[in-house]
Amino acid sequence: MSGRPRTARLRTAAVCAAVCGLGFGLPAVYAPWYFAAHGRVWVFAGFPTYGEGPFAAIGIPTSVPLLIAFAGVCAAEVGMAVLLWRGRRAGSVLALVLLPFEFAFWIGFALPFGPPLGVVRTIAVVLAARRPTVT
Repeated sequence: MSGRPRTARLRTAAVCAAVCGLGFGLPAVYAPWYFAAHGRVWVFAGFPTYGEGPFAAIGIPTSVPLLIAFAGVCAAEVGMAVLLWRGRRAGSVLALVLLPFEFAFWIGFALPFGPPLGVVRTIAVVLAARRPTVT
């Protein structure tokens, strides 16, 4: 597929990636510092950031390395958004490779907007990569 439909799909995927990467990533930059300084999860707008979710329920405590790893995943997602916006194949590959790690963090930290945006992003990337059928 070439042209406008492919570009529109890749840009849809890029917006989804940027929203997740920046929306979760900006607080994730501050969260490790706060956790290290105070020994507890930072509360933002009345909600605990990156804690008290399924990770804690199954015995994976919030820690500075876990928070730094999530910030790294978010940074990769922002980079992916740039690549997708520019129509680079590396962005599509990264979108598929990074997805399992993102889902682990989104679910583990109980981040409700991550999975739906990840699904929309993945569908847009897959549809952009499809080759048109010749009839």
